[in-house]
Amino acid sequence: MSLLLQYQPNDVKRHDEAVFDLRLRRDRAMQEVPDFTVLKRHAAAIKAHTLDHLADYLEMFEAKAHAAGAKVHWAADAKEHNEIVLNLLQHHGVRRMVKSKSMLTEECQLNPFLESHGVEVTDTDLGERIVQLGNEPPSHIVVPAIHRRRDEIGELFHRHMNTPAGETDPARLTEYARQDLRSRFLDAQAGLTGVNFAIAETGTIVVCTNEGNADLGMSLPPLHIASMGIDKIIPTVDDLAIFLRLLARSATGQHITAYTSMVTGPLRSGELHIVIVDGGRTRLLEDPSKRRALGCIRCGACLNTCPVYRRAGGHAYGEPVPGPIGSVLAPILGSGPVAASLPQASTLCGSCTSVCPVGIDLHKLLLEWRHGTAKPDPDLRYGLRIAAWLMARPALYRRVMKVVCRGHPLISKRWPGNPASRWLDARELPEFPPMSYYEKRRSENR
Repeated sequence: MSLLLQYQPNDVKRHDEAVFDLRLRRDRAMQEVPDFTVLKRHAAAIKAHTLDHLADYLEMFEAKAHAAGAKVHWAADAKEHNEIVLNLLQHHGVRRMVKSKSMLTEECQLNPFLESHGVEVTDTDLGERIVQLGNEPPSHIVVPAIHRRRDEIGELFHRHMNTPAGETDPARLTEYARQDLRSRFLDAQAGLTGVNFAIAETGTIVVCTNEGNADLGMSLPPLHIASMGIDKIIPTVDDLAIFLRLLARSATGQHITAYTSMVTGPLRSGELHIVIVDGGRTRLLEDPSKRRALGCIRCGACLNTCPVYRRAGGHAYGEPVPGPIGSVLAPILGSGPVAASLPQASTLCGSCTSVCPVGIDLHKLLLEWRHGTAKPDPDLRYGLRIAAWLMARPALYRRVMKVVCRGHPLISKRWPGNPASRWLDARELPEFPPMSYYEKRRSENR
């Protein structure tokens, strides 16, 4: 269950405003790029071409990475990925590892797997560290702790880092986290990062952050492990320039991420291991009607504009990647109980499509899933039929709604046998207005 859904209405409003502020920043940043539409079309064309020749580019990347001194491992799924990482750590006697933000490792549930085998894993991205201390998954692709309030973060730091009680100042909380993480960086025996882009022509991995934590994790320990999905490949270094101009602007409204690190081969006297994961992506690639979803660069722009995500929060989706792109990927890449039903959690308003920097028509993909494998459950179908029948009879609808409004106090309470229990377990019903929109208009026109 989403922690956000247990908040009061003010917390939902705060989350909505905080996420939509990223959308507004994105809009301002894109307006500063005179050739934005051209860039978007170019990026979409690069991704489409790469997906058409993905096997060739993956082989090229492997050969170039080997030539540069890196070692490449292939994993069919999350289980194989986790076992490869664990074997590498055990081979090097690693007990303490630092990790920068990686949605793929969230998908693979790497942290609990390693911890169950005695490896201490420290997430070093500030947002990831916050949710790690809170023992919860990230709720956003780019800003994983956006659902957390300052006082909650201060309480977490007080409990785990012995910071002053009641501290809520962002600058001081960040400094406390920095001091705590610095010793962990220096003590780490290995560092693991994600991969934003992998360049086939040079065997280079590209890691983008705003905190520099990935750079410390890659450069201080002797062992660097990079986890990447097969969809991270791009053909050339020249192509990278296109995506870098789009990524940060779409995500946070920045011109570029503060740290963009290109790694070709290991450090001197160090080792670089790149674990390339399929995890269901090949099955999605084989579907010509949905494969374009693999072009996603994980900027989070679709989350920031989605009216459903902004209200529900990421935890409500039950999958590592929430929002519109997560709902498109989940029926293939997801593993949770609600993965196949997530395409239903959309208004199909098309706002996600309008902001996607690589031109993925997300609302059409959501609709295609609805027409395909993602079928609503029988209870939902039955309820929709009743709603349609009732709404086709306005006079009866108005009488029924008056009864519902009067019964709201009873319906909205949690009590054994309440037919609304499935909804109330995960949300608070809003108060009904004293007058319907229809009644209000009639009274105004009298």
